[in-house]
Order: sequence, then C-alpha cells, then structure tokens
Amino acid sequence: MTESSPLPGMIEPELLVATCRADGQILSRNDAWIRILGEDDGIWDRLTESDQKIAEQNFREACQGSLVTHALFMAIRPDRDLPAPVLLHFIPVTSSSDRTSGGGGLVAITGEILAEPDSWTENQTDRHRMATLGRMTMGITHDFNNLLGGILGHITIMETDGVLARSPAELTEHISTIKKAANDGASLIEKIQRYIRQEKKAVFEPVNIATLIHDCVILTKPYWYNEPRRHGIQIEVQYDAPDHIAVLGSGPELRDVFVNLILNAVQAMPEGGQINISAETDNKNMHISFRDNGTGMTEDVRTRIFEPLFTTKTGRGTGMGLSVALGVIQEHDGSISVTSEWHKGTEFKIVLPLQLDFPVSVVKENDPAERTSASILLVDDEEMVRNMMSRLLTLRGHQVTSCESAAEALLQLEDKSFDVILSDQGMPGMNGREFAENVRGRFGNIPFVLVTGDTNIDVDTQLISRVVSKPFKIEELDFVIHELT
Repeated sequence: MTESSPLPGMIEPELLVATCRADGQILSRNDAWIRILGEDDGIWDRLTESDQKIAEQNFREACQGSLVTHALFMAIRPDRDLPAPVLLHFIPVTSSSDRTSGGGGLVAITGEILAEPDSWTENQTDRHRMATLGRMTMGITHDFNNLLGGILGHITIMETDGVLARSPAELTEHISTIKKAANDGASLIEKIQRYIRQEKKAVFEPVNIATLIHDCVILTKPYWYNEPRRHGIQIEVQYDAPDHIAVLGSGPELRDVFVNLILNAVQAMPEGGQINISAETDNKNMHISFRDNGTGMTEDVRTRIFEPLFTTKTGRGTGMGLSVALGVIQEHDGSISVTSEWHKGTEFKIVLPLQLDFPVSVVKENDPAERTSASILLVDDEEMVRNMMSRLLTLRGHQVTSCESAAEALLQLEDKSFDVILSDQGMPGMNGREFAENVRGRFGNIPFVLVTGDTNIDVDTQLISRVVSKPFKIEELDFVIHELT
C-alpha cells in the first residue's frame, strides 16, 4: 500500500501519543499529548470525572488484548472555558504469552484533539471538521456493520433451524420487519462507505413496488396504528398495487422515501384520518400515490416543501426528509409532485420508469445435495460475530475451527490443514492483512477470504483471494467458499 501526501490546503491534526505498562506506569508522552492532556502522574487527570472512569475501562480492555478505537472524551484545558473533545485509540502491544502469563504487555494510546485552534480561518476549521468526521465515520461503520451482521446472522439461524416456522404468525412478521430494517441499515452504511471511498452508486436491482409498499406499511405500523390508539386516535391505511411489476432501483432508498411520506401523512392527521396508497402502470411508467385527508398545506408551504432545511415541524424536524426524497426519485430518473388543499388533505405523486426487460443478477443457490463440505479456519476477535458465523457455516455443512486471534490461528495451521481461511481485518496484535502474509509465507497458497466491515479495503490480491463485506448473506459467503475449494 502506497502512502499519499495530504491534499493541498488540508490541515493535518497533531497526533497525541502515549505508551503505558499494564500496571499503569507511563513510559512516554509526546509534546502534543502533554500540551492537551498534561504530564500529571495520573494520565487521565485532565479528563472530566465521568470520562476518567471510561478511559480506565478502555485501558483495561486494551491490556487484555482488545483494540479500542474512536473513543471520544472531554478534556479540561486551562486555556479554554469549555472542555475540548479528544478522540483516542487504545492499541494493545502484547503477545499471546503476555496474556497467558497475566503480564499484560504494553498499551499504546494515540489520538487527536477535535477542537480547532482559534487562529484558524473559517475555511481551515470547516476542512478539519469534515476530515475528522470522515475518520470517525470509517470507524463507526466498521462497528455498526458488526452489529448488523450479528442481527442478520441470528435471524438467518432462526430461519435455518426452523424456529420461525414454529413461531406465531405475529412474531414471524415482527422478525421479518427487523430483518428488513437491518438490511436497510446495511445498505445505508454501504452508501456512506461508497461516498467515503468516492465510488459510484451501486448497480440498481429490480424492486417489486407492491412488496415495497406492503413492507413500508408494516414498518410504520407502530406510528399509524399503535401509538395513535394509545391517545384515542384512529388512523387507517389502505393500499393497493399491481403485483409482479418492478422498477429498477434501490429498494432501501425507495423504502426511505415511502416511509417518509407515510410518517408525514400521520403527522398531518392529529385527530385521525385515512391514508390511501395506490399504484398503477401505463406502458412506460409506474404511478404511485400517497394521499391523506389531514390538515393539508397552504400554497406557500406547498411551493417550498422540497427545499432543503424547510420544515413546518417546529423543534421536531430537520427539513431534509422531502428534499432527500426528491433527490432519490431524481436519481431513479423519476419525478415527485404534490397537490394539497388546506384543511382537506395532501397527495404526493411519484412517477418511476418501468423496466420490463431488466437483467437480473443473483447469486446461484447451491442445491443441498450438490454442496461439498469444506474445512474452514475462522478468525475474528468479536465473539458475537465469530459464534454467529461458525454456527451459520456449520448449518451449511462445513467443518469450522474458530479462533479469536491470528496468533491462535497460526498455531492451528501448524497442526491441521484447512480448505479455506476466513479472517476479519481489524484484530489486535496482528490484523487480517498481516495474518495473510504470515499464512502465505509459512503455509503456502491456502485460499484466504477477508470478511470485514472496514471502509478502506486495499488488499494484495496475491495474498487475499476474496473480500466479503460485513454484513453478508450466508448464501453469498457460501458461494465464495465453494468457488475457492
């Protein structure tokens, strides 16, 4: 991986660095650390009282070998009236023998202050904040992908084990809604990652509008059914759409638009009412209508409704929902319009082009009788993710050996041969890329799959056979395994 220089005009923040023993002895602190967090005997003395406890906990976790990143603290500074935000990473510098013997090794703590110097210009400050937001977002997306992967993985286990088939229909419906919400969350994270990596939008897929409308009605049911009834208000939702007709687009993005329109309609009916959703087609387009008999809008509001930051929800709205909806529909080569009459109701009309002869790209599902069992070495430091993946792969007929670190996995490789290795990227001690280098140098060309939630995925294809992004569908991962074995 090559290093690149910062873009012209970019502000590079000072790096805070300290090194400590597991017993708390401070070995070193650089000048930037001393300026921001001081050189007192207690390394956390400059943090607020509540943050001192959290920092101590993060430090203990790092002493046990866990990598703790993007921890945000508030530092008390003599030169400022208010505490300044500091972003820290706790990096264990330990060996497996250290942890086994209880020695704990060392912990390196790095970070940066997120407050900007008073001497900076407004332009410098804005650039620094955007760069900082990008770095924080990359770390958050990794953690969030792991959480979504756990949710989706356990739902898949329930489906595979037949738990849902034996469950009441109402529970199955709730689980299905949770699964759709988690998948949408994963798609949103993927969109953020593509933006950070400056990639183009994902290829659109066929979206069944009837199914999408049904999903949105179920997803919003707590808002139009449960909550209003607690206050003696009745809202009815009726919908109708031709089945087996699709548009080419992004299901999660269109779902966001539809959900936003339903919630807007609910908020426009404080005394109850009815929402009607319908869809019909002509030879070229799908016409979708969201109509309510709520309070309606004045002409002035109607003409401004798609403007960014314009909102009629004082203290409750951001004014971005409908402007984002407009952008999504335009991205789908469609249009959205609104008609409204004060005290009578509102109707939003969406027009999307039909795609009658669209190419369908799917992952081929292997017939159970045709599947071959593979011996898999699975490496991930997150226990929840590791256990979930192990169980899913076992249900697919594979033999799985799980390890929580690359060092432990290398010991397994000395005693046993494997058909394929599945490894996380961000692990303490030795990350996925370093693990792949060790495997290739010591054990030859074992297929190596990096399964990661990281945003920046820059790999050497000579070392790593495939990259699978978290959260994944087990069918996709299984397909990759069968291709490599």
